[in-house]
Amino acid sequence: MLAITFGWLACGCVYRINIQQGNFLDQAAVEQVKPGMTRSQVRYLLGTPMVADPFNHERWDYIYYLKKGRSRHVDSRRVTVYFEDEKVAKLDKPTAAEAAAQDASAAQIKNGRTY
Repeated sequence: MLAITFGWLACGCVYRINIQQGNFLDQAAVEQVKPGMTRSQVRYLLGTPMVADPFNHERWDYIYYLKKGRSRHVDSRRVTVYFEDEKVAKLDKPTAAEAAAQDASAAQIKNGRTY
């Protein structure tokens, strides 16, 4: 019985690091991207894309993933910019409601309240 109790207590003491990958994109910056903008203008607003598609140079994917410590909650976002003739043709981004929910989730993670 003592061994079981000790094992149960010991497993709770393991530190788990935060796992953050990709580009965190501010929703305000994403909203500024409009069709007709050049690649350099998009790179200025959003940064260099994390995933460069080797088969389609007309597409940039911005992917963000955050898992905080022992929490099972994962915050992830994806924005895809499509280019045509070196200008933005289309932008796949979260809706305003999804973005607000993701921002609220990110604030909870930042403050350590993710249970």
